[in-house]
Amino acid sequence: MQKAYFNWSSGKDSALALYRILAEKEFEVTKLVTTINSDVERVSMHGLRETLLDRQAEALGFPLEKILLHGAISMTEYSDVLGAAAQKAVDEGNTHSIFGDIFLEDLKAYRDEQLTKVRLKGVYPLWKKDTKRLITEFIDLGFKAITVCVNGKHLDKSFAGRIIDHQFIADLPPAVDPCGENGEFHTFVFDGPIFSKPILFEVGEIVKRSYKPKADQEDNCFSEDQKSWDTEFYFCDLIPV
Repeated sequence: MQKAYFNWSSGKDSALALYRILAEKEFEVTKLVTTINSDVERVSMHGLRETLLDRQAEALGFPLEKILLHGAISMTEYSDVLGAAAQKAVDEGNTHSIFGDIFLEDLKAYRDEQLTKVRLKGVYPLWKKDTKRLITEFIDLGFKAITVCVNGKHLDKSFAGRIIDHQFIADLPPAVDPCGENGEFHTFVFDGPIFSKPILFEVGEIVKRSYKPKADQEDNCFSEDQKSWDTEFYFCDLIPV
């Protein structure tokens, strides 16, 4: 069995991709790797508290490695930091790197280019799959998730802090991808068939934040469902209990 590390976002696409990888038994998942915004100590783009991320990893039964990125990181620095993390994974015996990406050709090309430099191969269990079928599968398998970040360009505040269920999908505007693959929303998965126990939390405040990237910045966290820069987001704070 080949060794691979899993690029864990804390959201639904990662959870479904990990579920499939574990079911297929082709790879030994050695660890989860997650990028953290070190300025606020939260998961990049998702705005999730580190404590909840830690509890996810514990419930999933995998070691967790955090990559710290400051909020104003440039693309050059971003590539250097993640390149060093990839080389570390190779030194540990990993041959593959697993992602939950579904679309975004340029993001996949960037990932594969960076992996090739350290002789890693990218694995994409959900690549090019129908997103309506994927989200339906996710729900029907018994996964539980809540929206923690909503892109104000696509959705209003009412979609923040909502449970991902069939009604949520039905309520999405026609132009919004069912899996949020254009960066419309991000999620936190708190239970499901690969969890040993549910993650307990309370829903906190929903806040709107605006961002203005510098000229040399792009999306520094390159999460599974966000590539282009948008400027206004609603974040739903989840409080560990």
